[in-house]
Amino acid sequence: MSDELTASDLQEWAAGLDAVFAKVAGRFGRVEPRRQARAYLLGLLAPIERKNGWQLAEAAGDAAPDRMQRLLTSARWDPRQVRLDLRDYVMDNLGHRDGVLIVDETGFLKKGDKSAGVQRQYSGTAGRIENCQLGVFLAYASPLGRTLIDAELYLPKSWTDDRKRCIRAGIDEEVAFATKPVLARTMLARAVKAGVPASWVSADEAYGMDNKFRRFLEEHRLSYVVTVPKSQWIGKAWGGEIRADTATAQAPPEAWKRRSCGNGAKGERLYDWALATVTFETEPGYQRWLLVRRSLTPNAKGELELAYYLCYAPVGTTMEDLIAVAGSRWAIEECFQSAKNETGLDHYQVRRYDAWHRHITLAMLAHAYLAITAAHAPKAQGTWSASHQQKSAVCWHA
Repeated sequence: MSDELTASDLQEWAAGLDAVFAKVAGRFGRVEPRRQARAYLLGLLAPIERKNGWQLAEAAGDAAPDRMQRLLTSARWDPRQVRLDLRDYVMDNLGHRDGVLIVDETGFLKKGDKSAGVQRQYSGTAGRIENCQLGVFLAYASPLGRTLIDAELYLPKSWTDDRKRCIRAGIDEEVAFATKPVLARTMLARAVKAGVPASWVSADEAYGMDNKFRRFLEEHRLSYVVTVPKSQWIGKAWGGEIRADTATAQAPPEAWKRRSCGNGAKGERLYDWALATVTFETEPGYQRWLLVRRSLTPNAKGELELAYYLCYAPVGTTMEDLIAVAGSRWAIEECFQSAKNETGLDHYQVRRYDAWHRHITLAMLAHAYLAITAAHAPKAQGTWSASHQQKSAVCWHA
């Protein structure tokens, strides 16, 4: 949103938001938190610099941030129930059989040690180890649009092993330690149970290298394109295991094909790609592949950078299908950026576990409103196909 929005613009946003808020209003049992939640959402959409308690209160006409703080900390409502309505709202407007469920995490830089889940840990957002919280998110991307639909706050073992600390941060006793891939599986299971229309799952290396994560997807008949490290074992060959980078070094020149994986900020994202069938036992009608992406220009070391993907999909799936899904993973990065910039995803000033989930849920709902509003405007949409089309461990496609 632009800082140049007028009062009439805000009135238009408010009118559109009423229809959205009607979908979740029943989750707020009393009229006071219901009104405050609507004001909170409107503030998240307002052209204000920082969407924290004070500025949201000011946008709502409140003299102090007390009401906004109570909405997040003590009012009686369940953010996970609101996320059910959020997901339904997104599916009603963006749902498509070629949808992709995308898993990734984002960091929230914090000071001190009181905020739930905070510790010094690697943040991809910062690109280094920082004192931060990490949220694992699930995005939905389709030819109609993209937005965030679910989230879980990652709690390191330093937290779950200290129950007194957890109690002070509002973390219930039944909340146990769960790795980030386990949190991702939990969210995907919720989406599958709800019948979310999706043909694919995409995830980065932290999730793709997890064998239990990939097995979960296969057991639920979810096709996937997930990033893996170069050291990933991809199958057996010549009496031993073969790694992704070892197999790639054996790819013949004719295996490499120049393809775009979608539009980026600077136009088509062109790379050289190679695809190999991986000989490995699968469910009847399904196949595994190793997909490799190679940059077109050398890096600072003079090397062409390679990225590796393990893929699982019905027999007959084309290389172009797999490349398009690999490219779709960037949709969640775009969601993070726009949700932080436009709806204050990272502007919260709360420490409690439940308050984090409440703010994040309302910020995701505001972001979904923007995404769906944009989807109704005529514009080109990125698309991907969901067509379902050896003795050695791999067989390169020439």
